[in-house]
Amino acid sequence: MMLLIGSHVKFKKDTQVLGSLEEALSYGATTFMFYTGAPQNTMRSPLDKELTTKAINLMKDNNIDYSKVIVHAPYIINLANNKEEEKFMFSVNFLKEELKRCEELGIKYVVLHPGSHVGLGVEEGIKNIIKGLNMILEDTTVTILLETMAGKGSEIGSNFKEIKKIITGVKNKKNIGVCMDTCHLNDAGYDVFEFDKLLNYFDEVVGINYLHCIHINDSKNPKDSHKDRHENLGFGTIGFDPLINIIYNDRLKDIPKILETPYIGEYAPYKYEIDMIKKKEFDKNMKENIEKQVN
Repeated sequence: MMLLIGSHVKFKKDTQVLGSLEEALSYGATTFMFYTGAPQNTMRSPLDKELTTKAINLMKDNNIDYSKVIVHAPYIINLANNKEEEKFMFSVNFLKEELKRCEELGIKYVVLHPGSHVGLGVEEGIKNIIKGLNMILEDTTVTILLETMAGKGSEIGSNFKEIKKIITGVKNKKNIGVCMDTCHLNDAGYDVFEFDKLLNYFDEVVGINYLHCIHINDSKNPKDSHKDRHENLGFGTIGFDPLINIIYNDRLKDIPKILETPYIGEYAPYKYEIDMIKKKEFDKNMKENIEKQVN
C-alpha cells in the first residue's frame, strides 16, 4: 500500500488542477490539497475541462488516486454565526457553489472549518452549523469533512463531542465526515503522543468510519494552549517521531495525510518534509538548508 502523503498546493487560474498536481509531484507527493480559488474572497475562475482531463490522465500515470485528493473550503465561510441572516445565507450559498465546482472537478472531499459562534454560544453555533449543512448537503456527491479545531476565540469543533453533535444533526450522513489536524488536536488539549488511545476515544465518540483526512502539522505551542500556530515537521512541541507514528499508523493507511506547515521565507518546505517522512529520519538542518538555497 502506497503511503498517502502530500501537502497544500496552489491552484492557479491558468493551470488549475493540472498545475496543482505538477506542484505536488515536484514534492514527491502521492496526494495533495488545494483551494479552488482564493480562500479570503469569492473570486473564482471558470473551470477548464481540458486541464482537468489532462490532470486526471497524469494522475493515472503516476498512480495517484484522485478520490483521495482534497479541497479546502474558503476561510470566509462561517456557518456558526447567524446574527445577520444575509451573512449566514452568503456562507450557505457560497459553499454550495464550491461543492458544485468540486463536482465539476471530480473531487470527493472538501475540508471545512465548522465555524465560530462569535458570542452566540456553542449550542446556538452548533444549531446554525447543522441548519447550514442540511441546506448544503441536500443534493451533492461531495463529502464535507469537519476539521478538528484548536479552540481559539469562539471556534466550534475543538472537541470530539461538538463534532459528534453536528454529525448527529446532519440528515445526509453519507456526505459528512471529519478531518483531524495534529496541531489543532494538540492545541485543543488532546494527547497526540498516545495516538492509538486518541483514535479509540474518537471512535467511541464520533466513529472512526467518519475520518477521511488528516492534516499533519507540528505546533509552535504547548498542549491545551488553544492557539493554532503550525510549525514545520519536527521543529515544534509535538516532534518528529510522534508525527511519524501518526503518519504510519496502520489504522490510517487509506487516509490522505496533508502537510500545512509554514513556508521557510517564501519557500515551500514540502519536498524536504515528504523526503524526511519517507526516510523516517529527521533533518534538524532542514530550515537552514532551505534558507541557503533561497539566498
